[in-house]
Amino acid sequence: MQEIMTLIQDPAAWVALITLVVMEVVLGIDNLIFISILTNKLPPEHRERARKIGIGLALIMRLALLGTVAWIVQLTEPLFEAFGHGFSWKDLILIAGGLFLVWKATKEIHHSVDPVDHQEDFIATSATTGFASAIGQILLLDLVFSVDSIITAVGMTPHLPIMVVAVIAAVTVMLVAATPLANFIERNPTIVMLALAFLLMIGTTLIAEGMGFHVPKGYVYAAMAFSALVEVLNMFARNARKRKREGAH
Repeated sequence: MQEIMTLIQDPAAWVALITLVVMEVVLGIDNLIFISILTNKLPPEHRERARKIGIGLALIMRLALLGTVAWIVQLTEPLFEAFGHGFSWKDLILIAGGLFLVWKATKEIHHSVDPVDHQEDFIATSATTGFASAIGQILLLDLVFSVDSIITAVGMTPHLPIMVVAVIAAVTVMLVAATPLANFIERNPTIVMLALAFLLMIGTTLIAEGMGFHVPKGYVYAAMAFSALVEVLNMFARNARKRKREGAH
């Protein structure tokens, strides 16, 4: 309790908290896009519940991981060396998560381009199986992003209460934004392909970082923001042409 009161009165702690919250929210965008695409494949009556349960369980998992922060930090220690790079558990987790994202995004792009056969869809046609599969995939990917964000957070502040508050704030933002983002993606089919391209890029970035190649996240998010801006302009142009055609009639 004494530590918390000291942190409340410390301006540096507030700066660290705000910085961490912003970082967690930005990192959560990747996860949110994946959750939106994934849950939109469920029956409509199950989608919002899947998002809430998946994000809620992800919050519990992140808080549990924060309780083992000393162990999480040790995941950066090299296990073996290959191709001139010392691979740690963190690297292996990032590579596995990146491969999963690349595989998932590629599979969904294939289904979007050639939607003839959906029998091999990753999410089963059964509502029950699909619901459980969606929750499992949300937690799997959140584990990858959680390990990365916690290690980054430890480098920014040594105070566990600040990390906990930042995680809760970021997950709350995800919870609020999940359904509006998913509905927006569903209403705009071209956004789905853009979002899948984002996941493909994020997956490739995770693999590169796991292999020892540092990719500045600012470049990645700048590219995503630019692509999203171009798509928004395209949407405005399509709507303008549609209104013009309707006005002509």
